[in-house]
Parts: sequence; C-alpha cells; structure tokens
Amino acid sequence: MSVQAVKDTSTNSVAPDKIMQLGLAFWGAKTLLSAVELGVFGALAKEPSSAERLTRTLGLHERGSRDFFDALVALGMLQRKNNLYYNSEEADFYLDPSKPSYIGGFLLMINSRLYESWGKLSHALKTGRPESEAKQSTEDLFSELYSDQEKLKLFLSAMTGISLANAREIAAKFPWSKYTTFCDVGTAQGALAVEVARAHEHLQGTGFDLPAVEPIFTDYVRQNGLSARVKFHAGDFFKHDLPNTDVLVMGHILHDWNLEQKRMLVAKAYKALNEGGALIVYDAMID
Repeated sequence: MSVQAVKDTSTNSVAPDKIMQLGLAFWGAKTLLSAVELGVFGALAKEPSSAERLTRTLGLHERGSRDFFDALVALGMLQRKNNLYYNSEEADFYLDPSKPSYIGGFLLMINSRLYESWGKLSHALKTGRPESEAKQSTEDLFSELYSDQEKLKLFLSAMTGISLANAREIAAKFPWSKYTTFCDVGTAQGALAVEVARAHEHLQGTGFDLPAVEPIFTDYVRQNGLSARVKFHAGDFFKHDLPNTDVLVMGHILHDWNLEQKRMLVAKAYKALNEGGALIVYDAMID
C-alpha cells in the first residue's frame, strides 16, 4: 500500500481557533470551578504560597497540583512571582470567601448542580426530559431544592453571588428618598434587602420567600446588623398576596415562568403597591 500526499487546494483560509476554543471551553470552566470548590482563593487570600505548600494546605495530590495552579495563572485567576502563587486582583475581590464581594457561592452551585446536568444536554434535547434534580421527582425544581436544607443553603448563597452587583447598583441609582418601605420578592438570603437598607437608613425592608428560607435569611440579615429594619415575610407568590409596600423588587424571578404566570405576578405586584409605588425588575429573559 502506498501513501500519497494530497495538496489542499481549498481557498478557505478561516482558522479553526474559534471553534476549538469554544469546544474546549469546559477545560477552563472546570478548572475555575474546582479551584473555588477546593478553597484555592481563600487559602491564598491569607498568604501567598509555593506550589508545594499550597498542595499540602489544600490536601491535593502532587501529581497534578502544580499544573493546576499554573492553569489558573494562564486563566488570569492567579499570579506567580518568585515561585509563589497569589490571587489575581479579580480573584482577590470576588473569590475570597471572607469578603462581602464574594460571588463564589454561585460558582459552587454551578459546579455541584449545573455542570453535570449540562453534560447531558444532548440526551435532554432528544428526550425533552429534565436532567436536573427534578428528573426523578414528581415535584418541580424549586420544591425539590427547598426540601433539602443543604441544597437550599447552597442555592440561596448562589443567588447572593449573582445578585450582589445588581443590588448595589439598585441601591445607588434608584430614587429611594421618595419612599419609606420596600419588599424584595424571592429574596433568598436577603442580599438586595441588605444592600438597599444599608445604603438608606430611612427605609424599612421586607424579604418575601417560602417559609424554609426564613432561618437562612434571618441569619444573613443579623450578620449584617440590620435585623431592626429588615424583616422576613413568608409566603408563596402563586398562592398568597404580596405584602403592601412602596417599592417591590423582583430579581431573577420572572424568567422562570411562562407569559401567563409572568403577567399574574406583575398584576399581584401592582395590587400590592401603595399609591405612587414602583416595581423594579432585574432579570435575564429570552424574548
């Protein structure tokens, strides 16, 4: 059998880099998610460390640890100087668990709940069946989440991570001086309620969510020193009226439901608002 070289006469000069980068994007994603899970950024927030010491601190095997840390350097999450690893500026601000700007809770949820499910996307598209925690349950996803206290804590922490930036913008830019009360619907830990109340001492705030959320919300508000002005209101917005207030906030709520349900929730908000009140919606929704 002879082997012949064949000259490529194609005129297409488009490089495959973009396709390959997209196809291999999970490499970088999983490296970051594992780093958050293993506590890399929290450890380096305390002190810079050599690869050997960081490997011991995190309880990792030496076989892959140095390459793991160097991958985080390549991704811009760590810096390496004189054989010591440091958090990058972004990692120090957003991924140090001791800082109020920490958003790692959301990444922990992605790692523990979403990553595996997305690995089954092809199967889900063929069957039309869910691949989340709800796949073996007769309940919806939220009923499943809220029935497990540990899963619920992780989920609510994730909602804090994804909402903090929006909460601070809303606290800074909305004309709160015109109002005296507000309610955050689907409040989770209470991140928005805390940020708004902390920025505006004249306001009285309420967090509205299912009863299982109350102890987690109460603890978060207490840690932030706002228990006197921020309270919890238990309820199901499909079954119960929303609290009467000057301002209602719906963050990452409406995208979960169909158009009829969205309209119902907005109508409930209108009914609950005091005269001259306002509804704030921040979300990501497909048209």
